[in-house]
Formats: sequence, C-alpha cells, structure tokens
Amino acid sequence: DDGSEKWVDYAYSFWHVDCVRKIGLKTFTERYQAFCKKHHYNFQPAKPAELFLASKDLIAVFPKEASYKLLIQQSIQQLNLASSHVEELRSKMNELASTLPEYATVMGMYGVGKTFGPQLIAEIGDISNFSHREALTAFAGVDPGVDQSGTHNSKSNKASKCGSNHLRKTLFQIMSTLLQTAPEDDKVYQFLVKKRAEGKPYYVYMTAGANKFLRIYYGKVKECIRNLEQ
Repeated sequence: DDGSEKWVDYAYSFWHVDCVRKIGLKTFTERYQAFCKKHHYNFQPAKPAELFLASKDLIAVFPKEASYKLLIQQSIQQLNLASSHVEELRSKMNELASTLPEYATVMGMYGVGKTFGPQLIAEIGDISNFSHREALTAFAGVDPGVDQSGTHNSKSNKASKCGSNHLRKTLFQIMSTLLQTAPEDDKVYQFLVKKRAEGKPYYVYMTAGANKFLRIYYGKVKECIRNLEQ
C-alpha cells in the first residue's frame, strides 16, 4: 500500500554484489531472512541460495565504496518517495470512485481492480452520456473502422482509434490481466482466446476483447443505475 517493492528494498540493503557473495551463504541467508522480516516480506527458504549463486556470476562495474553506496541509496530513496506518492494518489482515486453508484458493479468485473476501476470510471464518466453501446466503443476508439471500396467490404477491420487514448490504454491493460490470469469462466477471456485461436494479430484480438468488455460494462452499469432510480 505504501508503494514499496521487494526488489527495490533488496537493492537498498544489498547495494553491491559483494554484499552477497563476500559474506558466505550462511551469513547471507541470516541477513536475507532478517531483511524479509524487517520489511514484512515472505521469506522463501530456497531464495538465499538462488541469489547467492547468481551473485557469483556477476561482474562489479564499480568498487564497494561509501561514495557509491550513498549515491545508490539516495537514488532508491527518491524512487520510493515517488512510488509512495503514486500509491497515495491511487488510494485517493479509489476513495473518490467508491462514492459513485456504479463503483461496486465496475469493481465486480473480472480484471478490474483498485487501479483500473477508478481509471475506467474517470475516463468514461456518466454512462447516460452514451445513448447505446456503440457510442461508448466509438468513444474509446475500439469500434471497427470502415474498410469499403466498391464491392470490397472487409470483415476484419482495424479499430478506428478515434477516441480516448487513456481509456484505450486502460482497456488493453485489463485485457493483458485477463490473458495472464486466464479465468476460464469469463466471457471476455473466452472471446480473446477464440480470436487468438483464429490467428488474429495481437492488436486485433486485444481491440476486439476491449470492445466486448465495454459492451458488457455498458449493460451492467446501465442496469445498476436503472435499479437505483426505481
């Protein structure tokens, strides 16, 4: 929640390769376990040996001196400060979004979390501004473009990309989450797998998935608002 990451904290504590390989596996294991306990990370018993063996293959590009240690740790402190600010903003966005009636409905969609949920709500805004699903997909720029010339009428057109770049990026991130987690019972994931199996290029099946996701989003949010108004 504070924006910290294990690899960054590790680099702060073990800032030079000799902080690992020069102290021996037993001592490093003890220090690594203490590091995990201090920063509230899970300790994996096999990890110290893995890190220790990897350190033996590395080549130091600068000496283990106090001046280098200061530069590295100061840079990491700045990185942690920036990450902390990002997480604070993310928390505020989620807090603000949670006051909206559609919040629970949007957060219930697979692939949407405390980051993507508020982003979706912020970029789309009031769903009543869109008269139908196609208006929303056009706004996002994931509606099929037109490819017609004389008797030619393509059945697999590129997206129009005329809409919001930020919304489109958020939708692609959600599609990536679905592909990584592979929820077998999710309709959007099933659609992505189907399009990919058909041999569609990456951008085509990701855009098609984003289009389907938005259509479901539109239907669920409209129903949510309608139920609240009754």
